[in-house]
Amino acid sequence: MKLSNTFNRLRWRHWLLLSLLVLVLVIKWNPNLGYIYTLYIYSTIGRILSSFSGIFPFAIGDIFIALSIAWVILYPLYEIVLRKRLARRFVFLAPKGNCYPKTKKVWGRVAEYLLWIYVWFYMAWGLNYSQPNIYQRTGMKPAEVDKDKLREFAYRYADSLNLLSEELRVKSEETAFDGQRESQFNGFVDDGLKNRVRDAVLKGYNKIGHKEGINPSFNPHPHVKTMVFTPLSSMAGVTGSMAPFFCEFTLNGDIRPHDYPAIYAHEYAHFLGIANEGEANFYSYIVCTSSTDKAVKFSGYYHIFFHVLRNVFDVLGEKEGEKFLKHIRPEIIRLAKDDRHYWLSKRSKVLDAAQDFIFDLYLKGNNVSEGRKSYSGVVALILAWEELQQREKRTPYIYTAPSVEYYLPFRASSHLP
Repeated sequence: MKLSNTFNRLRWRHWLLLSLLVLVLVIKWNPNLGYIYTLYIYSTIGRILSSFSGIFPFAIGDIFIALSIAWVILYPLYEIVLRKRLARRFVFLAPKGNCYPKTKKVWGRVAEYLLWIYVWFYMAWGLNYSQPNIYQRTGMKPAEVDKDKLREFAYRYADSLNLLSEELRVKSEETAFDGQRESQFNGFVDDGLKNRVRDAVLKGYNKIGHKEGINPSFNPHPHVKTMVFTPLSSMAGVTGSMAPFFCEFTLNGDIRPHDYPAIYAHEYAHFLGIANEGEANFYSYIVCTSSTDKAVKFSGYYHIFFHVLRNVFDVLGEKEGEKFLKHIRPEIIRLAKDDRHYWLSKRSKVLDAAQDFIFDLYLKGNNVSEGRKSYSGVVALILAWEELQQREKRTPYIYTAPSVEYYLPFRASSHLP
């Protein structure tokens, strides 16, 4: 009888919510349906939502999330604790007939709102987590990262990074960076760099498209937004995010010029439907390193520096890691150290730890079993992708530099991460 009465009280919006919840759960656990969603449904939803959010110069998703959190906290507090007290002084706050909602009904409204948020998140973007992984989408095979293979890649990577750093120093007028190496990375991201990066990234993603397992751009005029709460984001160690509710990708306003292109390309991969963080790093790498703009290219290589370094120390050992660090140009080492100091000076240990914990749970709850460790999978993906290029005799988008011996008056006492 109670169950029958419950169903009778359900309104059309409840039935709609229930239907959407079932649909989300069915797609969420079926990779084939997830792939259909990413390929056909999300590209349409993303085009509509991003066109709408593009009207606004600020990140409306950030505002929406902040207001939602505030409502979920303050509404029950108001209805259950404060409303009766305030109504004694302000009569207009009292409901008709003094029929205050019961506590159960108040929490029911909160639960319903959160369920709508849950459905909106997954329908607007979150179901991209359900698509097959990059190996299944592209035909790549997971690479066995043995010592010889990693060593060869690491030093080839280092040569490319070194050469680009030297070319940017000599031809600084061709880049967004200032010519003085010690101060060139301390500037700000100006409109000129933003426009160059947008054009380079858009061109790069349109070039690779479906053949590399990612949607081509569905919005020819993407609008990157600056995070509304940039200081808070810096304290939590967040440099960029994908705001799914209105299909916006946002960047931290504290990002430095040399990081901007790669982080932009990373978040743009999310914008195109890539949910996995390691995959987003991978796409950022191949898009940036294939660019003809050397500032963008350098950013693509530099962005994975700590990932490469960590792999070298973990797989090849401390001695080989120290040797590898000596192969890196000293200004790059100084830049890496300066970057760490720059971001650590802005971080809050409490917020950083809380963000890490929550985001790790969020990733694992969306079929990313590695959690935050998925960021570090970029080196294995690059090796697998290079093997695929060799099998198919395609030219990798790699900036190969001639083997050059650099005199590095630097001795590393410990690795940087």
